[in-house]
Amino acid sequence: MAILEVKDVNKNFGGLRALHSLNLDVEEGSVHAIIGPNGAGKSTLLNCFVGRLTPDSGTVMFNGKSLLGLKPHQINQAGVARVFQTPEIFDDLSLLDNVVIPALAKADGAFKLNLWQAVRNRSEVRDEAESILEDVGLADQKSTICSSLSRGDKRRLEMAMCLIQHPKLLLLDEPTAGMSRYDTNNTIDLLKKIGERGITKIIIEHDMNVVFSLATTISVLARGTIIASGNPADIKNDSRVKEAYLGSAEI
Repeated sequence: MAILEVKDVNKNFGGLRALHSLNLDVEEGSVHAIIGPNGAGKSTLLNCFVGRLTPDSGTVMFNGKSLLGLKPHQINQAGVARVFQTPEIFDDLSLLDNVVIPALAKADGAFKLNLWQAVRNRSEVRDEAESILEDVGLADQKSTICSSLSRGDKRRLEMAMCLIQHPKLLLLDEPTAGMSRYDTNNTIDLLKKIGERGITKIIIEHDMNVVFSLATTISVLARGTIIASGNPADIKNDSRVKEAYLGSAEI
């Protein structure tokens, strides 16, 4: 069953056609990778999922309900969380506080001082935050101020901030961008561990090792439309993919 259904989506920026008659179904519980050359429309598509952009036409349905017209925090409350290409964390706060804060955002959709104090002092929220930090391998740094973290650890922290929201759908925009191979491999292992929670994931990624290590389904985006979708073996051998995305080179 599809948890996300995108039908006939179009998005133009002036004379630039970013998305064209785009159709995409993401099955519940899957790891669905979206790949494509620079400028194919991947980030534009992701922004249509989270309320940062509104398509000119078409529909985006999540769990049978339209996401169009909703504000980003409303989409988040509906069960969609996003890990950004550049980690978005609170640099001057501790890791533990960074993971506790989204519990407020999920419940209220805004940061209000009185509620923040109430949530911060609730032992069950802090206990869950500590448990999630343990899951992502950061429990020993829970009191550390985030500005001192490595890029890989900032990415793991951002994933922890998403997990405490109990999302149904996790969007990952270039989750290994700028990482060393060591951190990339750790991120792959972490995403596999997260997979045990049954969260549906959409991954936009250039690193084919990451894509083929994680994805159950791959869609290829070129010139603003999906040109191929299938399992990794099908995509690897698809001549259209080799021509449009890889210049006929082997994946």
